[in-house]
Order: sequence, then C-alpha cells, then structure tokens
Amino acid sequence: MTRGTLLKRIAREVLGEEYAKKLWKRVEFVGDLALIRVPIGLDPAELRPIAEELLNRFSYVKSVWAAIPGIEGEYRLRKYVWLAGEARSETVYKEHGCLFKVDVTKVYVSPSLNYEHMRVARLVKPGEVVVNMFAGAGLFSIIIAKHAKPFKVYSIDINPHAYNYMVENVKLNKVDGVVVPLLGDAKELVEGRLKNAADRVLMPYPELALEYLPYALKALKCNKGWVHVYLHSKVTKGENWKDRSWKTVEERFKELGVDDYEIALVRKIRNVGPRIHQVVLDVLIK
Repeated sequence: MTRGTLLKRIAREVLGEEYAKKLWKRVEFVGDLALIRVPIGLDPAELRPIAEELLNRFSYVKSVWAAIPGIEGEYRLRKYVWLAGEARSETVYKEHGCLFKVDVTKVYVSPSLNYEHMRVARLVKPGEVVVNMFAGAGLFSIIIAKHAKPFKVYSIDINPHAYNYMVENVKLNKVDGVVVPLLGDAKELVEGRLKNAADRVLMPYPELALEYLPYALKALKCNKGWVHVYLHSKVTKGENWKDRSWKTVEERFKELGVDDYEIALVRKIRNVGPRIHQVVLDVLIK
C-alpha cells in the first residue's frame, strides 16, 4: 500500500468518501513523526481526526504534523502545524543503517530521497573528494561516508540549525574526519577554500541548482568531474519531463560557455505538483 493510499483509506473510514477525494497528497514517516501533506485550500485542522487515527493504528508514531504547501523564510523551509500526539518536531530518523537527529520544522528532510541517497553513494569511488553544496542535516554526506570510501566529503549548509544537526549527526555516525561540516553560503565557501577541490559535486536543492551551477564547476578539480544537478522541471501539457529537464540544463551550460560534457542520466524522483517533477541529472564534465 502506498502512503497516498493509506491516507485516503483512513480518511474514507474516518471522514467519509467525499472528504477522502480531496486528499491527493500522502503521509510520510520520519522517525516517530507522521507528516501529512496538506492539499492547497484545505484547513490543516480538518485533518485532526485522521491524525488521531494514525496514532491509534501505528504504535511507533508519537506525533503527527501537517505539512503546509509551499516554502518560506530565509532558509526556505516548509511550514508545519502540529495536529496530534506529542507536541514536538524533533526525532531520530534511520536510513541505510545511519541515524539522523532532525527537527522537521528547522531542517529539510524527505524520505522520498531514500533511494537517491544510496544511488549516489554507490557511484562514489574510493578516494574521491565530494562537495555537497546544500547538505541540510547531512543525510547525503553521511550515507556516502558510511557506504563508499571517499577521502573527504565537504558538507555545506547556510542554515545554522541544519549545520548544528549535521555536526551532531557526523559524531552520531562516527564519520568524523571524513565528513567536514561547513556553515555558510556554498558560493562563498567554494570561492574561498574549495576551488579545484572536488571529484564530485552534489546540488540537492532544486530551487538554487541552476543559479549555483557556476560554483559547482569551480569546485571541480581542473574543471572535470561529476555534478549531480537536482531540478524542479515544470512541463506544459503533452511535454516530456525528461526532454524538458535535459533542455533546461543544456541551456544553462550554453550560458556558462560549457560544451564538453555528457548527461549520463536523467531520473525522475517524484512529482511535486501538477506537471512539476523533481528530477536529477548526472552530468560528467570532461
């Protein structure tokens, strides 16, 4: 059963068929928190009976929150509203044998990236230097350190809350000395200390990936290596998401005067809205 099907079934049983039709979103589980994605125009308070039912059905769920559409604030985080259970937003989340302490109201975390975290880790070769430009609480960076054999993973975030959790998670997972947490703007840190440092650059922040792409290229050793570009690809009716994503990156490289590269993979991670897809492109700069 998918998380979306689960949410609809509970809504149908608790509130009726007509209400269940409104819930095209899904529920995500992060540690012992359940996060219900709220459809646009729906009052989060209406979801409280569903939240109470989630607590009844799943003994490991201790707190239920509503995730409001859109992102806001200096660090562009999703807003959450508490619905039921313990009134706390901090939890310990386990993924691929690693433990991550996070507060969902202060740090971005999504179980939807579970497969992507390990996919990228398996691409990292022994001895690589990796720069993660938007590291959050350190999930990509720490999973790479635990499951590959990189020399260093420079793990950057501008959000001080994310940085503090990242520092704690590095110690929690015993990857000190491999993962190097850095607080600040990735642009400035690349210019200041990470030019020509990396074999591989991660850009897991779709809203800023194209803007920061020149700095990802500067971080590569001798302007060669891998860049993982994450985008929100919005398509028109009948347009192919893969073609749109490919063209978007090609146009940006053309603006930057980069012509010797290969797009080795274009992969859809999930749908994030009507005709909006979160995608990743694995790009080899030659």
